[in-house]
Amino acid sequence: QVQLVESGGGLVQPGGSLRLSCAASGFTFSSAAMSWYRQAPGKQRELVAHIFSAGGSTNYADSVKGRFIISRDDAKNTVYLRMNSLKPEDTAVYYCRALRRSGSWYWGQGTQVTVSS
Repeated sequence: QVQLVESGGGLVQPGGSLRLSCAASGFTFSSAAMSWYRQAPGKQRELVAHIFSAGGSTNYADSVKGRFIISRDDAKNTVYLRMNSLKPEDTAVYYCRALRRSGSWYWGQGTQVTVSS
């Protein structure tokens, strides 16, 4: 079955960096579009970054442009989110999402990122 397993979250000081990973299985990863979302306490889940298949063009939320980089390694069935210059407002649970060509989508279980001094 489809599985998405996020890792790499944790506690980091403002200005620091983290790299999140999302390991996928159970579907053809290379043909899926992949996204990172986040949800802070009391707020709606929001799109952070998106990467298309086949060439991997990317889109970012305005709040993370210039600080976050999404990338994918189709050989490893993994999508990454490099987060630089982290701010307290980046604190949230970060989720990986896969969107298959069939139109179906799947979520990972999430990984907590806390930015605090």
